[in-house]
Amino acid sequence: MPRLVLCADDFALSPAVSAAILALSQAGKINAISCMAVMPGWAGDARMLADLPTHIEIGLHVTLTGEAPRTAMPRFAPEGRMPDIGRLVRAAGRWTVPLDEVATEISAQFDAFFAVLRRPPAFVGGHQHVHVLPGIRDLVLAETAARAPEAWVRDCSEGVGAVLSRPFPGKAIGSAWHSRGLRAAALALGLRTNQGFAGHYDFRGDYAALFPRFLRHPGPMHLVMCHPGAGERAGDGIAAARIEEAKALHRLPIADMAVAEGLAFPA
Repeated sequence: MPRLVLCADDFALSPAVSAAILALSQAGKINAISCMAVMPGWAGDARMLADLPTHIEIGLHVTLTGEAPRTAMPRFAPEGRMPDIGRLVRAAGRWTVPLDEVATEISAQFDAFFAVLRRPPAFVGGHQHVHVLPGIRDLVLAETAARAPEAWVRDCSEGVGAVLSRPFPGKAIGSAWHSRGLRAAALALGLRTNQGFAGHYDFRGDYAALFPRFLRHPGPMHLVMCHPGAGERAGDGIAAARIEEAKALHRLPIADMAVAEGLAFPA
């Protein structure tokens, strides 16, 4: 039976975001958590994950934008902060990203994940989907194959019919375009990917009303990303949306909605 993977991104962005994600996992509302092991609070927040139900997958959210890196990156982050996503997309498209520095940083984030949880990630993706960008994707796939060969990798693509059924299909089309070829590259290294992807919206409006559209036309391993949270953090432009997502996910009958679309959840 096809299954729904409802993944809360950005664990460890702040203690409040991590606590909100943990509450949803304990309530049976999500079944995957993607972790920002780059964050200075990662080790402390990760202690919250110790007693989660075993069916909840814990993955690595490779972060190469907006935050302080774990390693010295004099060309990629000369002022001690990684570039914004727009700048990184442009640099990747021109093949001007210093991939040696990025490779070292990706490895350090894998190290940080393992140092705390003492196991490899169950899946690997990228904050703001950086893992699909030219050059960077090869590094992420190679590191995953070497360090977490049983993990699956986030594929941000879907078929045209599914994309057009989503809210804000322009965002979904952009992600699918950047992700083209990722699944084949992953398979060539013996890695699995999800099949089916949703969750894009403009971080405004009625999230509960939008959510059912994320479940339409599902793939056999249908990944829906979400960004629940609480509190405020300087520079977090979607803090208000995080709160609304958390409230909606607590309220929605996720399991029943999944079954109505032919999806197993939470397993």
